[in-house]
Amino acid sequence: MGFSIPSLRLIVLFFTIFTYVIVTSAFTGTYGVNYGRIADNIPSPESVVTLMKAAKIKNTRIYDADHEVLKAFKGSGIEIIIGVGNEFLKDIGASQDRAMDWVKNNVEPFVPGTHISGIAVGNEVLGGGNQELWEVLLPAVKNIHTALDLLHLADRVEVSSPHSAGVFASSFPPSAGAFKETLVPYMKPLLEFFSQIKSPFYINTYPFLAYISDPEHIDVNYAIFKKNPGIEDAKTKLHYDNMFEAQIDAAYAALEKAGFEKMEVIVSETGWASKGDANEPGATLSNARTYNLNLRKRLLKKKGTPYRPKMVVKAYVFAMFNENLKPGPTSERNFGLFKADGSISYDIGFTGLVPSSATSRFSFKVTELVAAITTALLLIITS
Repeated sequence: MGFSIPSLRLIVLFFTIFTYVIVTSAFTGTYGVNYGRIADNIPSPESVVTLMKAAKIKNTRIYDADHEVLKAFKGSGIEIIIGVGNEFLKDIGASQDRAMDWVKNNVEPFVPGTHISGIAVGNEVLGGGNQELWEVLLPAVKNIHTALDLLHLADRVEVSSPHSAGVFASSFPPSAGAFKETLVPYMKPLLEFFSQIKSPFYINTYPFLAYISDPEHIDVNYAIFKKNPGIEDAKTKLHYDNMFEAQIDAAYAALEKAGFEKMEVIVSETGWASKGDANEPGATLSNARTYNLNLRKRLLKKKGTPYRPKMVVKAYVFAMFNENLKPGPTSERNFGLFKADGSISYDIGFTGLVPSSATSRFSFKVTELVAAITTALLLIITS
């Protein structure tokens, strides 16, 4: 029995509403991956979409607004946060027209087909040393949000700005978390605006970087979620058995001291390098696999931290691929969950585009699934 016209209309209406609900949610579930592209040998955006769907990765971040990437993600259902590069902040902060042009060129043509769930305005601005950018960050954020509002997109595209650990004057123990005094005149107005528009606080959190900076005093097991004695925060009497949660709670403590105790913290970057230089202890394949496997398990539990037990932790792993053109130490080019050829770097349950020596225990044949779904739909329609 075929569908009647009213039935078809109801089905179309359902999928329209369902799509809108997905778009308005800035984060689906708890797990995402950063899709960095500072490389000349990684798979095409279309292949990356296939990889993410096979791995059931529902959230991603890019550091620009590349149109080929945005086209590739159309219809994928994957939530994507795009970025306004630091190099554009001065122009956008000084001109509402420039902000409108940016949104009209990089957002409006692609939604709702591509689920652009957010715009990260700048990256690690306040943790850097360029004070000119500190001064233009808030105006740029406001102008981008105003442009979205005027185009009736503000209810579905979140505006944020991720920070590095450089914004903290202290972060250990977690209850001592506090912003640097020099940054407070810039951070507090930014947080006030994010509070008004209900945006979370995004922080790039790297136990890896903390560990390699002081391997003599930090237990690597504490850094990679393995069994260890942990630490106790004397002020709160809370126990921490991993550095990841301690770093998040340090951010919550800093926000509380600044007057924003209700603001959610989301981890915009975290990861572990699988290879490094001689002065980068712990940058091994084994540690990278352990960190990312245990992180994934921890996020799938959908629970909070010791200090904020009801605030479910959400995080974007850095990164999708090893990026061969990234400058800096060897570790910078070896954070990928996948190698440049699309095979897995190590087994944490994902399947690569090509076979790998790190064979996954899980398989996911996309073409077979698509064929099965297509066949089922045809049977329903023609019955």
